[in-house]
Amino acid sequence: MATFALIIDGKRVETAEHFEVRNPSTGAVVGLAPKATRGDLEAAIAAAQAAFPAWSQRTHTERQALCHAVADKIGEHAEELARLLTSEQGKPLNGMGSRFEVGGAQAWAHYTAQLELPVKVIQDNNEGRIELHRKPIGVVASITPWNFPMAIAIWHIMPALLAGNTVVSKPSPYTPLTTLRMVELVNEVLPPGVLNVIAGEDFLGAALSSHPAVGKVVFTGSTGTGKKIFSGAAETMKRLTLELGGNDAGIVLPDVDPQQIAEGLFWSAFINNGQTCAALKRLYVHDSIYDAVCTHLTNYAKNIPVGDGLTETNVLGPVQNRMQFNKIVDLVAAAKAGGGRVLMGGETPAGDSLFYPITLIADLDNGNRLVDEEQFGPVLPIIRYTDLEEVIAKANDNPNGLGGSVWSKDIQKARAIAQRLECGTAWVNKHAAIQPNVPFGGVKNSGLGVEFSDEGLHENTNIQVLYS
Repeated sequence: MATFALIIDGKRVETAEHFEVRNPSTGAVVGLAPKATRGDLEAAIAAAQAAFPAWSQRTHTERQALCHAVADKIGEHAEELARLLTSEQGKPLNGMGSRFEVGGAQAWAHYTAQLELPVKVIQDNNEGRIELHRKPIGVVASITPWNFPMAIAIWHIMPALLAGNTVVSKPSPYTPLTTLRMVELVNEVLPPGVLNVIAGEDFLGAALSSHPAVGKVVFTGSTGTGKKIFSGAAETMKRLTLELGGNDAGIVLPDVDPQQIAEGLFWSAFINNGQTCAALKRLYVHDSIYDAVCTHLTNYAKNIPVGDGLTETNVLGPVQNRMQFNKIVDLVAAAKAGGGRVLMGGETPAGDSLFYPITLIADLDNGNRLVDEEQFGPVLPIIRYTDLEEVIAKANDNPNGLGGSVWSKDIQKARAIAQRLECGTAWVNKHAAIQPNVPFGGVKNSGLGVEFSDEGLHENTNIQVLYS
């Protein structure tokens, strides 16, 4: 069993205490993660501060080359990182699992590394020249969740580094090992102190959020924690990027072929076993095709291999942790008590298993907790509707606003309806698709700011206007 260390100022830093990280498929201990103290946190921030002047003064081209080197280093160790990720997170190696995540992280890093930060000339005439410059903020704190621990770390880290910031990364205590190992590897190509990683208890995130030497916090996770970070950052007026919870609605119009869309609907909802912020979490289906959609979706779901992620044939794994598992159990119980008709699944496994079955529940409506709250697991409520205006109102009747989708053969009609959804991203005939060249973020309680593309890079900068 491996014992992992913090990475501070380019070096491994051992800690006096460690905590166990367990494989959610088997319960076996995967490794011992370092438990950082407040002193370790201060050391990581101090290392990032010390590295900032030299890193920020490098040319953009130099930082681009080093960011590409980070991506190459991930590629060199892709299989090692994928197996470690599966062992601590539970997602399978194959399908849209760990190999997919590690490969995506490498590709995302390469894409981000080639972005530019040109000077914008606002005025250049006989009255003078005015330029808009984008300058690095300083130390950026990255706080990541347990569902896509490596990919989201890369989403946070790469634009921050490219813009000239230095970073302190704090992964979830449920899945710290892949991030710890990745940061150790990429420190082989980065200057000391540019990228540091700490791990441990929740107080670390709160301390980063309020620390006066941290200029920005980027956080992906629950809305409740995001609000705490927002509050903690207020005293020092930190820059923030918050990608928070979603309860995405999908609307199926009556002109679709239910059998044809079943596969797309399933993976929109059950990518990463439903443990995805922008997954489809509420499915509204027109009455005329409701029963057919339920039948074809159930038939497709019955053939999905679920099991230990290290078995090459499985494509879905367990719920990552007991806390989330218990929430899913509670919401399914509420659905049953509210008259929900279980199409498949819905039974809690005996013992300590975290393998909650793929569950489809029909005949629910807004007002039931499984519809109103984010389940973040392998459960999908299916709601019948007849009136288009009413279903649009129901889709928007939620405090979250991350994503939404419309499914139809009439693309123009679907586009018009999708634009009426109160969400940061709207899809037609797909859901949860993201790209590194497309901004991504939420509205309402689903977050603040955006990630990816030029817009996401800009969020890692301060604007300075130069008159001359």
